Amino acid sequence: MTFQKPSHTFTKIHLKALHTNNFKILFALSFTVFINTLSFSQDIPKKGKGINRTVKDSLVTSVDSLDVLKTSEKTQDTIKKDSIKPKKEFLENIVKYHAKDYTTFSNKKQKLYLYNEAKIDYGDMNITAGSITIDYNTNTVFAVGITDSINGYSQKPIFTQGSNVVEPDSIVFNTETQKALIYNSKTEQGEGTVISELTKKENDSVYFVKDAKYTTATNLEDPEYYIKLRKAKIVPGKKIVTGLANLFIYDVPTPLGLPFGFFPQSETQTSGVIIPTFGEQNDRGYFLQNGGYYFAINDYVDLAVLGDYYTNGSYGLRLENKYKKRYKYSGNVGFRYENLITSERGFSDYATSTIYNLRWSHSQDSKANPNSRFSASVNLGSSNYYQQSINQVNVSSFLNNTLSSSVSYSKTFQGEPQVNYSLTATHSQNTNTEEINMTLPTFQGSVGRVYPFASKNGSKKGIIQNINLQYNVRGENRITTTDSLFFKKEMFDDAKAGFQHSIPISTNFKLFKYFSASASSSFNEVWTFKTVDKTYDSVERETVTETINGFDAFRTYNFSTSLGTTVYGMFNFEKEGKDPKIKAIRHVIRPSISYNINPAFDKYYDTYEVVSADGLTTSDVDFTRFEESIFGTPNKTFSSSMGISVSNNLEAKVKDRDSTATEDKKITIFNNLNFSTSYNFAGDSLKWSPVRVSGGTQLFKNKMSVNFGATLDPYALDNNNSRIDTYNIDNGGSLFRLTSANMNASWSFSSKDGNSKNKDKDSSLEENRRSGGRDDDLFGVSQDFANQQIDDKKGDKEEKPSELYNYKIPWNFRVAYAVNYSNSTRQSEISSHSLMFSGDIDLSSKWSIGGSSGYDLKNAGFTYTQLRFERDLLSWRMNFSWVPFSANSSWNFFIGIKSSILSDLKYEKRRQADIQL
Repeated sequence: MTFQKPSHTFTKIHLKALHTNNFKILFALSFTVFINTLSFSQDIPKKGKGINRTVKDSLVTSVDSLDVLKTSEKTQDTIKKDSIKPKKEFLENIVKYHAKDYTTFSNKKQKLYLYNEAKIDYGDMNITAGSITIDYNTNTVFAVGITDSINGYSQKPIFTQGSNVVEPDSIVFNTETQKALIYNSKTEQGEGTVISELTKKENDSVYFVKDAKYTTATNLEDPEYYIKLRKAKIVPGKKIVTGLANLFIYDVPTPLGLPFGFFPQSETQTSGVIIPTFGEQNDRGYFLQNGGYYFAINDYVDLAVLGDYYTNGSYGLRLENKYKKRYKYSGNVGFRYENLITSERGFSDYATSTIYNLRWSHSQDSKANPNSRFSASVNLGSSNYYQQSINQVNVSSFLNNTLSSSVSYSKTFQGEPQVNYSLTATHSQNTNTEEINMTLPTFQGSVGRVYPFASKNGSKKGIIQNINLQYNVRGENRITTTDSLFFKKEMFDDAKAGFQHSIPISTNFKLFKYFSASASSSFNEVWTFKTVDKTYDSVERETVTETINGFDAFRTYNFSTSLGTTVYGMFNFEKEGKDPKIKAIRHVIRPSISYNINPAFDKYYDTYEVVSADGLTTSDVDFTRFEESIFGTPNKTFSSSMGISVSNNLEAKVKDRDSTATEDKKITIFNNLNFSTSYNFAGDSLKWSPVRVSGGTQLFKNKMSVNFGATLDPYALDNNNSRIDTYNIDNGGSLFRLTSANMNASWSFSSKDGNSKNKDKDSSLEENRRSGGRDDDLFGVSQDFANQQIDDKKGDKEEKPSELYNYKIPWNFRVAYAVNYSNSTRQSEISSHSLMFSGDIDLSSKWSIGGSSGYDLKNAGFTYTQLRFERDLLSWRMNFSWVPFSANSSWNFFIGIKSSILSDLKYEKRRQADIQL
């Protein structure tokens, strides 16, 4: 049944006229006005259908509509002329209601009854229940479920007002005071749920509860944990303030509690204190770690300030920032500083160190601006940061000996020709040697290809029309420094800058129908701002190099051409009357030959005279003043060389094992098998270069990737293991001498359900990438204890346990194998030989174990090993990780609530690595 807004004039007559029953006609008139006010209509219900029609009630038709209209107009005139302000009406909004079985109004009791799938809408209030009763005498609404012998108690009430939703067993609501009594309710508040036996609704924004439960569990009938709120005040969407509260686990009380508590409830981010973790370390004393404050700056930017303090004086500071603007950009910035003191002053093992790390990641949405792009990936700091940091176990970065950064901006100007330019700042840091190489900045510009002789219709045919040229420029400012001089003015003392301009001209054409030919020439000009001059000091008997500041340039050019073709071969094994397993082999060969000329530019070379030690003889030594140019030096020796290469691809067509398959199956024998060498016509000896062989293939349905390579030298060695201009076969050996070889293979396989499990690892692997580690977990998964405090864990979806157990164990396993052979000086040795592996097994839907390790086959020992264990406790999570041996041996145990609102309710214990300072 539906209440609709009436179209007549008597829409606001006070319902208290219903209480004046002295005259029957007045009661009939008043009830008629009430019915018309609500546009009440009812029809005789048909079997199996709900009441939702618009036929006037018999009471309405018993009164003449004109009399009612006149009475209404007189009443309105009286109200307008009366100086006393009328009382607030009972109904301020349109009421809509519906019931499936029946809707009944009792004239005697002044009650409206709705039964079975009852529903009432009044303003922003909505009530659905099995049975609803409206008492017009007391202005109350009573909603309750219904009970039957089959389903038991069902259709419990659901009370909605604004964004607040309450699911009680029953509810009494006063429409005049807006107060309510709610029995056995379950109300969502933020990330948690409040379960209360009795709730008093004071107004739209305040609720009072007694002996309630607050939990983030999904099984609300029997939550695995809850915080008991003996007396509490709830302001929906803002806060929960409680008196004495303590933690219960499966209805068993624990001593963990507070005399009072405050739970912020907000749909948006809010600022607040981050509770620290306390503990003890043998070499630094007691500590407080990862405590601080979280600043919710706005909807796009936040900031977390965290700190550590140890009783021996060590301390740490961290700033973690995230920002994101939809369809524009996103990124994060992190800075960490640690001042570490080991032991106590006066002891022999006392040591101090200061380490820091800066990380910045920025990515631009591809839709933001198609013609310009800005990106950043920065990871720089102390070379020993990942080895000494006491607030994380970043396994991949601990083993990585390189830190790298890149910040770039690029811009494209559309048109003919297209113009591009980019600015890039890069940083590369070797953590073993502590050497740092930077470019601040690198400028690159280019003008798109231009075809000056192409036809007007755009088609290009022949050698002339395919002639094209373009312009490229690159400028760099290179800085080489050390870790100790980083961010100091001395790091710029040896900076080198320069520009390189190049104009390549090329064309391509068909030759004899089956051959593709190309020819190209390139003009290069290099600018430098520092040159050198060399002299010999006969007194000190040493060469003196003088640096000359000033602009200088040199110009070079070269020429090259190439010729190639593609040969297809098919070997069929099918014969009439026979059905072999291997049907055919397809062989694709791509041979090519190239020729290159590099002229000698000896005009850029000078000489200086060197006197022998006895002072009797002299000799001239060549040098070029462009030795410190960052783009190389001009070629001094004329070069005329030919390059030869052959690439192969082999595929087979085999009979499919599936008898229902309609087509044969194709498998790859070799993705590629390449041979290459060169011959220098201008060389005076050793004209042939070693033959380089490389190849790769996929095995086991492309799950295993194998790549290999080898170097074959045609020349022999003398007694000093130096190459001589004699072929190895002429020296009593084979045609080629194997000087080096390598092979690596990677195999990733899993159960059917393990494939989806791999996708869940992206978040942990992203932390590896963000901190400079590997993209896989062969070196282990990183653990950042500081980020555990601030990472958003809303993505951890909780699953209700199933009553039926039917579980397949998903698993995944990854193996990487690598071997290198060296024989350049007859040493004939395996230079490196290793096997690495990692995997995860889900013993059940809630239990998982994993690990990563390796074995050094050459040195017969296990490599860096990490073991992982994790248990999903529905609303809680528990994990344990262990590095059993190495200098970075450590373990960490954690158990805590997943919900971010209660993330401080946890227990964490760990043994950190023994740091060698």
